[in-house]
Amino acid sequence: MAAEGVNRCMRGNNGTVKRPSPAAKRKIAALAVGLGLALIVVGLNESVTGRAAQRLPDQIQSINPVRNAAQAQRQEKIEIDLIDGYTGVLVVNNVELDVVSLDALPVAKPGQQVSLPLAVIFEPGNNTLSFQPTEGALVENYNTGINTVTVRYWKIVDGQSASRSFTWQFNVI
Repeated sequence: MAAEGVNRCMRGNNGTVKRPSPAAKRKIAALAVGLGLALIVVGLNESVTGRAAQRLPDQIQSINPVRNAAQAQRQEKIEIDLIDGYTGVLVVNNVELDVVSLDALPVAKPGQQVSLPLAVIFEPGNNTLSFQPTEGALVENYNTGINTVTVRYWKIVDGQSASRSFTWQFNVI
């Protein structure tokens, strides 16, 4: 009896099943594909990644760790890449760090290693500022949790009195 009811449901009351025509199926499929492509294009046009997502000033090409980094290490290297002709200073968790230009260091003899000072290093050829927390530096490591970095930067020919600043944070695990 139960099998008879199943057979009756599958056949329908009048024994025929109405199906959409092949032309209607193609129109529905074309509409779905078109809608899907339109959503992809809108998504790509609206997405914000890279430099734009970081909201960096025009004078700063990149920063590391990136803004709002979720899992930075306690001794991660901070790097700021400035455009040509700019320099700056770093303030990490309200501590202003000394800056040493690579040009100010003594020239190493062939085969000799140069010891870098425990400060922010400015590389004039690349216009980069970098700082690696280490024992003996003003900042030996970052605090667990939120850390704040401010870079004050200026055009070298204008001097520090014309400086601007950019601040970002990252999270240390």
